[in-house]
Amino acid sequence: MTPSRAMIMAAGKGTRMGALTRTIPKPMLPVAGRPLIDHALDRAAEGGAQEAVVNLHHLGDQIRAHLSAREAPRVSFSDESDELLDTGGGVRRARPLLGEAPVYVLNSDAIWTGAAPLPALAAAWDETRMDALLHFVRREDAVAYTRAGDFFLEDLEGGLGRPVRRGEAPLAPYIYASAQIVRPAAFEGFPPGPFSTNLVWDRLLAAGRLFAVVHEGAWVDVGTPEGLAAAEALLA
Repeated sequence: MTPSRAMIMAAGKGTRMGALTRTIPKPMLPVAGRPLIDHALDRAAEGGAQEAVVNLHHLGDQIRAHLSAREAPRVSFSDESDELLDTGGGVRRARPLLGEAPVYVLNSDAIWTGAAPLPALAAAWDETRMDALLHFVRREDAVAYTRAGDFFLEDLEGGLGRPVRRGEAPLAPYIYASAQIVRPAAFEGFPPGPFSTNLVWDRLLAAGRLFAVVHEGAWVDVGTPEGLAAAEALLA
């Protein structure tokens, strides 16, 4: 199953970037000579997506203007200029543009090397037992990463397993690496307004409908100036 639609999460304020994002939205910051948003849309196209929804908030008009002529994938916009809706609320607002079939959802501030992330997700998707399939990276493959990790994996076989939250453990071996396939309907049933995709995952975990694949390669979260420099070095 190859999703025909993707959602690119581009509505954050980019506050951890400091002065770099006072006049430029973070998705427009260049890495290897191209804006982050273009790297993300290239990944969506690589995964087979023909249409992409990009959500907008901070300085969103710059992103809209930059992508106005993009054809592959075709881009539409979900405007959050009135209220920043967090990751879960952002997907829920975009649902009329996403349809009902499973879609890719990926962050606009990630850089990967190695195996193509979205084709790997599509190859591992199992329609009968999954409502979301997350893309993980091992902590040692997360460049410039200093936090404790997000998940363990149970029943790991062939790079596919069932996520388990880190909980009270001091460290966890896997990190959510900025991409997933998910059913849009999974974002229904939450209170109006902003909410985190973590609430969706917790509900799917309880139902046994959440899985993850492990990336073969490196990954950078380009959320800080240090991450931006690390991404530049990785792609140099």
